[in-house]
Amino acid sequence: MIIILTGSVCSGKTTIAKKLAKEKKYNYLNLTDFIKENKLYDSYDKKDKSYVVDTKKLNKALIKVIKNNLIIDGHLSHYLPSKYVDLCIVTKCNLKVLKNRLNKRKYSKQKIEDNLEAEILDTCLNEAKENKHKIKVIYTSKKH
Repeated sequence: MIIILTGSVCSGKTTIAKKLAKEKKYNYLNLTDFIKENKLYDSYDKKDKSYVVDTKKLNKALIKVIKNNLIIDGHLSHYLPSKYVDLCIVTKCNLKVLKNRLNKRKYSKQKIEDNLEAEILDTCLNEAKENKHKIKVIYTSKKH
């Protein structure tokens, strides 16, 4: 079984992915680390402090390493074609809780605004739907 976890930055993907991988005894793949290790980025955005990733290159590389019983953790994971994925878990978070988490990581005001906007607009959820994934939404804050 291949499970992907997507959602806004700081919405709880990694916490849930690691817990699920441990519970099910699945392998765990952190997408950010995978991107860096395999140099699957086109450039680095200093302002945003993030890599600019070509999702087609990323998917090609992921398809080569996918094996059964794998959890893929990352907000770009929902770009993986649905035929390679059994379940897409989308993490959602209350905006106040999310803002506090983003502030704790000392993100720039702009990056915080961008990520809150992505959460409000359900960007990851809508893109996962567009990619025809079987979706389960998990709320990671008590208030939602």
